[in-house]
Amino acid sequence: MGIVNRRNALVGWIVLKAGKRAAKKKAQEVGPTAKRAGGAAAGSLAALGGLLFWRKKKRGTEIE
Repeated sequence: MGIVNRRNALVGWIVLKAGKRAAKKKAQEVGPTAKRAGGAAAGSLAALGGLLFWRKKKRGTEIE
């Protein structure tokens, strides 16, 4: 008897279906109830900080 058979395939399919349903329910419960305005601003600041850090590091590694 192999590892992959109809019974195991059916059990796996049922587990995946149930898991997807549970994940969707949980995502809907946690979903955006109020707008978070700071998300875009925080992302922009993080990107800018990363670029500045990268540029600083790049300059410091050059051999003159």
